[in-house]
Amino acid sequence: MGEINVVPYIDVMLVLLIIFMVTAPLLTQGIEVELPKVGAEPMDTEATEPLVLTVDRDGRMFLNVVEPDQAVDAGVLVQRAAAVIRRSPEKPVLVRADTNTAYGHVALAMRLLQDAGAPSVGMVTDPEALPEAARE
Repeated sequence: MGEINVVPYIDVMLVLLIIFMVTAPLLTQGIEVELPKVGAEPMDTEATEPLVLTVDRDGRMFLNVVEPDQAVDAGVLVQRAAAVIRRSPEKPVLVRADTNTAYGHVALAMRLLQDAGAPSVGMVTDPEALPEAARE
């Protein structure tokens, strides 16, 4: 009579589960930016993954396609963004900028996305509760 002892397999499964639970929160987008805190309604992006252009505090730009942790220059950014927008024009286009980034860098990023053919560009912010005076 042959039996399979499954206890070691359960141990391995539980160890893998713990590893995945610990590493999953670390798998967010690789560029660290401090987003401005603004109370706004969240956007529904569950239907399609948005095209996100990240601008760090030094003004470097990162696009979340191909190599999301590699800085891109203006020409490459426009080409890649235009290709994505042509392929799926309904895809939301967002700018995710550090709160300490110079205004000119953010304006340049938005202009480059417009040059790529984005019909509208949204901004990513950290949600913050609006003060009572602002709600009225």
